[in-house]
Amino acid sequence: MSAAAVHSLWTTAVDPIAKIDAPKIEYGQLSPALIVIGAALAGVLVEAFVPRRSRYHAQLILSAAALCAAFAAVVALAAGGYGTTKAHIAAMGAIAVDGPALFLQGTILLAGLAGLFTFAERRLDPAAHGNRVDSFAAQAAAVPGSDNEQAAVKAGFATTEVFPLLLFAVGGMLVFPSANDLLTLFVALEVLSLPLYLLCALARRKRLMSQEAAVKYFLLGAFASAFTLFGIALLYGYAGSVSYARIAQVVDGTATDVDPALAGTMGNDALLLIGSAMIVMGLLFKVGAVPFHMWTPDVYQGAPTPVTGFMAAATKVAAFGALLRLLYVVLPGLRWDWRPVMWAVAVITMLGGAIVAITQTDIKRLLAYSSIAHAGFILAGVIATSKEGVSSVLFYLAGYSFVTIGAFAVVTLVRDAGGEATHLSKWAGLGRRSPLVAAVFAVFLLAFAGIPLTSGFAGKFAVFKAAADGGAAPLVVVGVISSAIAAFFYIRVIVLMFFSEPRPDGPTVAVPSPLTMVAIGMGVAVTLVLGVAPQYFLDLAGQAGVFVR
Repeated sequence: MSAAAVHSLWTTAVDPIAKIDAPKIEYGQLSPALIVIGAALAGVLVEAFVPRRSRYHAQLILSAAALCAAFAAVVALAAGGYGTTKAHIAAMGAIAVDGPALFLQGTILLAGLAGLFTFAERRLDPAAHGNRVDSFAAQAAAVPGSDNEQAAVKAGFATTEVFPLLLFAVGGMLVFPSANDLLTLFVALEVLSLPLYLLCALARRKRLMSQEAAVKYFLLGAFASAFTLFGIALLYGYAGSVSYARIAQVVDGTATDVDPALAGTMGNDALLLIGSAMIVMGLLFKVGAVPFHMWTPDVYQGAPTPVTGFMAAATKVAAFGALLRLLYVVLPGLRWDWRPVMWAVAVITMLGGAIVAITQTDIKRLLAYSSIAHAGFILAGVIATSKEGVSSVLFYLAGYSFVTIGAFAVVTLVRDAGGEATHLSKWAGLGRRSPLVAAVFAVFLLAFAGIPLTSGFAGKFAVFKAAADGGAAPLVVVGVISSAIAAFFYIRVIVLMFFSEPRPDGPTVAVPSPLTMVAIGMGVAVTLVLGVAPQYFLDLAGQAGVFVR
């Protein structure tokens, strides 16, 4: 055999003219997420190269500028018609640029900005060794109570890494509801989750409780991520693709050009049903729906309160966005299979959250169970399986996120010698001691309860109407009963604040900096505007209520 013949056994001639196609990325349409991730990376460089005394201001300005610029990019895309007529799939099929994606991204960015202001608050605790302190540990790596920690406090150190961590979380949240294939969905899930696990462990006061909360969140989050990843693998086995559109075609039976090697497993309904259930389970964990809610009260109570507010608002918005896209774009052909399951989850989530909240004595745990009940109300809109269902969920999420951040920002103001006074008994008589703070908190509680002229009423009315029109009237009845139960414990707190005698050893109300005032002001403004004149925003959510396929 000649040398040339042997050589040809393991090499083949290639046409030298043939080129590999470069990926086509529409950077302008991905700009909101790219701006935030870029600023997060810049924040890491700030930590490395900027002197310690200048980092706080540098990080705050960088983060605020990035979130505002990204929001401006979202508005520009929406004004350019990418939410309606120009909606399409970008980044080679990985990202959807459409109405729901842009609406949710705008909501997440504004919630992130309000959260950023509460992160940056430095006037609530008394100064330590002449230095203003925030809600975060002086040195995260120091063992709680150790000499290292005391030395870090004395030196005036601050964990300014919280700002890039917030930006990384927001970056993941921007991609999460707009992901158009399962791998992008999973990467976004991890990018938003990992910074939150870290942020939960960084409380300045009650550090052991904070670290316990972070470990619980991390372990349960890792389980949820594993379920999601296993579900993605099964769906890939079912459809031979991770693309949403391709999976939807295989589910509907409209797929063409099937690879013969995959034809054997495609159409295996066991893979489809188990895989879909596992991915939905991972998303229900993120929104805090029963029975995947067990992390919520402990994590909300243990995490630094600014982190709790940001996480409670923005994570719910991102996760519900991803859940809507999965159910409406990938699995509409499975509607008769997933709707009964979602009915059951919505019912036990509404009733479970409302009933258990009645027994709570800690304000942060009460708000945690309240958020579980709200997840149930939002699921009623998801179950509607209509354009009105999508737009009602978008509107509810927009209103809910600002009420939540505002409520947790108020919680940071009520303090005693041990830090935040979160036990309900300490809030007795707060309305006489500090009428303005109590009145603002009462507005947020009334919005949570769904009282007319607040955003909570308009949101609940929208999702319940969509659910009733979609044939889920019994679910609306359960929702109304749950709202009545929930109203009891919200109004109980209002009665406690305004109609109880203040305790002589009661907490004081700290005077915050303008940053926290702006965050609370945003919450009050959104609550009242969406409650008194909701029509413009309902129309906006209606225009944004169509997914691109």
